[in-house]
Amino acid sequence: MMELTFVLWIVTLTVALGQPCGSENAGETVSWDYCVIGAGPGGLQMGYFLDRASRDYVIFERGNSSGTFYQYYPRHRKLISINKRHTGKTNKEFNLRHDWNSLLSDDESLLVKHYSREFFPHADDYVRYLNDYTKKLGLNVKYNTEVSNITRHGPDVNHTDFFTMLDQGKRVYTCKYIIVSTGIALPKIPTFQGAELSEGYEDLSMDQEEFEGQSVLILGRGNSAFETADHIMGNTNVIHMMARSRVKLAWATHYVGDLRAVNNGILDTYQLKSLDGILEGDVSDMILFKTSDGKIALDVSTEKFKVPFPLANDTDSEETLLLPDNFPLREAYDRVIRCLGFQFDFSIFSNDDTDPGPTKAGKYPTIKPDYEAEGVPGMFFAGTNTHSIDFRKSAGGFIHGFRYTARALHRSLEYRNHQVPWPSVAQPVTALLDHIIKRMNEASGLYQMFVVLADIVILHDDGLTYDYLEEFPLKMIHKLPELSGRSGSQYIIISMEYGKNFSGPGKDIFRTDRATGDPQEAHISNFLHPVLYYYKYLPTEDEMNNLPGSEILPTPAAVHHIVEDFLTDWTAPISHVLLLRRFLETALHRDLRHFWDSQCFHLALTHYTLPLQCEQYMAGQGLSGNQELWDAGSSVSV
Repeated sequence: MMELTFVLWIVTLTVALGQPCGSENAGETVSWDYCVIGAGPGGLQMGYFLDRASRDYVIFERGNSSGTFYQYYPRHRKLISINKRHTGKTNKEFNLRHDWNSLLSDDESLLVKHYSREFFPHADDYVRYLNDYTKKLGLNVKYNTEVSNITRHGPDVNHTDFFTMLDQGKRVYTCKYIIVSTGIALPKIPTFQGAELSEGYEDLSMDQEEFEGQSVLILGRGNSAFETADHIMGNTNVIHMMARSRVKLAWATHYVGDLRAVNNGILDTYQLKSLDGILEGDVSDMILFKTSDGKIALDVSTEKFKVPFPLANDTDSEETLLLPDNFPLREAYDRVIRCLGFQFDFSIFSNDDTDPGPTKAGKYPTIKPDYEAEGVPGMFFAGTNTHSIDFRKSAGGFIHGFRYTARALHRSLEYRNHQVPWPSVAQPVTALLDHIIKRMNEASGLYQMFVVLADIVILHDDGLTYDYLEEFPLKMIHKLPELSGRSGSQYIIISMEYGKNFSGPGKDIFRTDRATGDPQEAHISNFLHPVLYYYKYLPTEDEMNNLPGSEILPTPAAVHHIVEDFLTDWTAPISHVLLLRRFLETALHRDLRHFWDSQCFHLALTHYTLPLQCEQYMAGQGLSGNQELWDAGSSVSV
C-alpha cells in the first residue's frame, strides 16, 4: 500500500508541475529507490554495489559516456595514480593495495593492468576502462542527462521522504535516496583585478610550440600547476610559480594529493638556478595589467608590496617604505596561467533545504562520517567529493580510497533501508589470531583508507566466539549497532596508521632513524603499521566528539602497535605474531596457543586446566567418534 501511495504521489507531482511522467515515453513513471548522480569512477562503483544487491537504481550522467571528466582531465593526459602490474604475489586483495585505478568488481578482466602497461596510465585508457566496466557489468546508466534543481520532499502521510530533480528537458525524476557522485570538477576561478588577462588550466592549449620562447607565470601550487610546468618547460624562457602556501611533497607528507614526484621537474630547475622559480604570495590580492608592449605585469604600486628600505635614506631620518628594486616579479610575462584546482558544484541543488553547504575551505560539501549530507536526510555522497571527511589524512579523495568508502556506504544503506546486516564472519576465538594476521597482511581497504576505515572484532558474552566486520567507518564506531546490525560485549578495533609526528612539510623524512625494527619501539613506528585497540564497551558519541589532540579513538582498555616492517609483511614469528598473540591473550584472558591433538591429550592427563584450544578439543570439538572409527581402532588394538 505504501509503494502504491508513493507512485500516486509522484504522478500527482509530475502532473502538477506540467511535465511528462516519463523519460522518453509519456505515461512512464520515472522513479527509482536510488539515484546516483555522475558516472565517473565513484558513481560507477556505487552503481556496481547497488546492481549486485538487486536494488532499484539509476546512474545519471550528463555526458554521452562514462568517465567524461577523464576525457578532458588531466589536461596533459597522464594520470598520477599508479598502475603497479606486478607485486610478486598472486593474492588479489593484496595486489589491489598497489593498483590505484581499478574499481571493485567480480570480473577479473576489469583491472586497469589489462588496459595499460604504463606505471602512470594515459587518461584515454582509463576512459576506455570505465566504459568497459559499465558495459560488462550491465550497469544502469542514463547518459546525456544533466540533472539539477534537486529538491527534498516529505515526509508524506506514509512518512516517506523523497527527492525530485529535473533534467535539461525539464523532465521530472523522483528518488527515495540520492547518492551524489559528481566529483570535484568545477574549476576555481579567482576574482582579483585583471584576472581576465589570465588563462585557466581548463582552457590551456596542449601545443607546446605556442609557449616557445615565452615567459610564463603559473598561479597555483598543486599537481595541475606542476604538470603544466613540466609540459612546457622545454619551450619557455622562464617559468615562475606563485601560490599562498609552500610546496608540499607527497613523499614528505604521505598525502597522495600533494605534489607527486612525477610532476616535480621544475623543482630541479629552481633549486639548481636554471631561471625557473617558485615563491609564496597571496593570489587573491594581486592585480594584473597589460603593458604597452602587450605583456602582462603585476601591479606593484600598492602599499602591500612596499617594505622598509633604510638604504634609500641618506640621513638618519625615518625609514622609507618603498618597493624593493629587486622585487622577484618585476619582469612582465607573456602568459599568466591559473592552476588553482577544482571545487564541488553546488548549483545542482534547488535551495538551502537541500544544499548541504560547503566545508570551511569551500571545496567540498559538508557531510557526516557515514557519508550522509549534513542536514539533508536521505542524501548521500560517494567518490572524491567525500574527501572532506579525511582531507589530508587519508586517500578518500582518490580512486584507490573511495572505492572502499563507497562499499562502506553501501553496506550501511543495506542495513538502514533493507535490514541486511553488515557482512561478517563468525568464528571461534581460537581463530582470531590467524584472522587478524591475514587481514593486516592482505586487506587493501584497511591499507589504503588508514585511520578512516577499520576492521572490528565483536566479542560475545561467552568470550569464545567473535564476529569480524571489515572496513567500518572509524568515526561512526559509536553507532556500530545501528549502522551494521551487529553488537557484542567487547570490541577490538584494527586500524592502519602512520606515526603521528613523522611526516609533514619541513620534516626530515630521510633521517637515519626514520624507521625502527625493534618490537619494543613499535609505538613510535613512523611508517604505516597495524594498531589494535581493545575496548570493554563501545566508545560513546560524547567520547568520539571530544577526542584529545590528534587521537583517532578514545583511550582504550589496552592498545597494541605492531612494529613497522620494511616489506609491509607482518608475519615475523616473534616480532609480529608472538607479541600480537600475547596482546590478545592478555585482553581476552585466554590462552590462544595452538596445539596438536596429541599435545592436548597429554596436557589433559597432566594439568588441571587446559589451553582454550584443548578445552574445545576435549569437549568434542576435535574428531567426532563413530562406529567406523571404533572398528578401525579395534582392528589395530587401539
